[in-house]
Amino acid sequence: MADFSESTPNLPVRTTASEAPIPFARPGNLAAIIGRIEEVVEEETAGIRNATNYDLKASNARKSRYLYELTRAMKGGSEAEFLEQHREGLTRLRQKLAKNEAAILAHLSAVNEVASLLRHAIQRAETDGTYSAGEFGWMKA
Repeated sequence: MADFSESTPNLPVRTTASEAPIPFARPGNLAAIIGRIEEVVEEETAGIRNATNYDLKASNARKSRYLYELTRAMKGGSEAEFLEQHREGLTRLRQKLAKNEAAILAHLSAVNEVASLLRHAIQRAETDGTYSAGEFGWMKA
């Protein structure tokens, strides 16, 4: 019985996914990926600032997917070459990420403040002051 590769000399040899080389993505593809990341970051920043029901979980999933695409696209290429070719896009992305971080921190601060107000309201509602250690100065709140 003849070997399969001998009977089909014009067909490429089959490789597994881990053996297949990953070509360096064209610069246009990298620019498109950076653009998609910028869009999702802008959308998330606006959503956090303006919408009370913005889906952070879905936004994080999109950001993770796009960052994975960027990582895959960069494989096989020079990091220095990538940085030089996409300096402008990466600078814009960095600025948008800084605004996004500020919006997320403001959102977390607001959530923390609301949680603190609710905790204090619950504590006040649970005690009438008759038997609480805090009312006698034994415990600091």
